[in-house]
Amino acid sequence: MFNSNRPSLEELPSSAQLLKSTVIAGVSAVAILVTVVLPAEYGIDPTRVGGMLGLAEMGEIKTQLAEEAEMDRQMMEAESDQSSLLNDIFGLFVGAAHAQEVEAWRDEITFTLEPDASAEWKLVMTEGQTAQYRMIVKGGRVNFDLHGHGGGQSITYEKGRGSTGSEGTILADFEGEHGWFWRNRDNSDVTVTVQVRGEYAEFKDAS
Repeated sequence: MFNSNRPSLEELPSSAQLLKSTVIAGVSAVAILVTVVLPAEYGIDPTRVGGMLGLAEMGEIKTQLAEEAEMDRQMMEAESDQSSLLNDIFGLFVGAAHAQEVEAWRDEITFTLEPDASAEWKLVMTEGQTAQYRMIVKGGRVNFDLHGHGGGQSITYEKGRGSTGSEGTILADFEGEHGWFWRNRDNSDVTVTVQVRGEYAEFKDAS
């Protein structure tokens, strides 16, 4: 082992020397921060020394790159939000189309009327029930009367003369049978198709 001599008190730095060294180190750090770090990292050059050393340009490039990166990030977020909105809208359309597909016509009948022939079909409904219908006429025109009766009550919903088709909704005013009476007043055969769906117990031939 080697023995080392302990320094004497005279060899140790005084408090004033330590304070002076601390102040010098602090001033040096501030000087480095102002003349080197700020220009090189942030493009801030209050002393113009960074510009002379080429550091300010480096800081401006870094700052510009950071701004561009932030703009790219914001643009990507906006595109993501727009894509999400479009997906939501597309989902609504798909859902509506699916709902329409699921809600197919419950019943459909097709018959042919010779000249001056007639037919009658009715929906059996209770008060407040609703049903949607679509009537398609091919080969000519028909006269029709859309009406309801039951329990001593009667009502006319719609009448048509020379009709080639119709569609709408029936809202039953009372319990009974609600539907159509058709007559072919043309000189040739006419084909009638009726599609119905909604709230009713039965769709029946009432001729």
